[in-house]
Amino acid sequence: MIQRQQTLWLLLATVCAILSFQFPFLTGTKLINNQSVAEDLDAASNFFLLIMTGASVIFSVVTIFMFRDRKLQMRLCLSGIILSAGILAVYITQMQKFEKSTLALYCILPLAVFLSYFMAFRGIRKDEKLVKSLDKLR
Repeated sequence: MIQRQQTLWLLLATVCAILSFQFPFLTGTKLINNQSVAEDLDAASNFFLLIMTGASVIFSVVTIFMFRDRKLQMRLCLSGIILSAGILAVYITQMQKFEKSTLALYCILPLAVFLSYFMAFRGIRKDEKLVKSLDKLR
């Protein structure tokens, strides 16, 4: 299980999603009640981001342990790709609410989750093709 490269990509997606709760995606100021308030945007600062990032962590962990059923693993990984694209979309819409903002270095974490899911999907698909080609030889 661990020796498969898609497992490592899914572990990377899990770690990056967990770290996005700790580190900010964006720092800036928001206008609240006619006052500028300094605020950070991270995975825990918005309800949708909290739920979606938590679901992404759960998807990646569950997908790791579905190594015996590659078709289900591919579907879960594809769901993770769609979910992480949704997370990126929510981050972009939340960025619009800041009047002055600066992207943090950790803004690459949600993008790393997306890319990790994509690379894991490629690895799972490659394994599936290999198994199908071996079945044809029998």
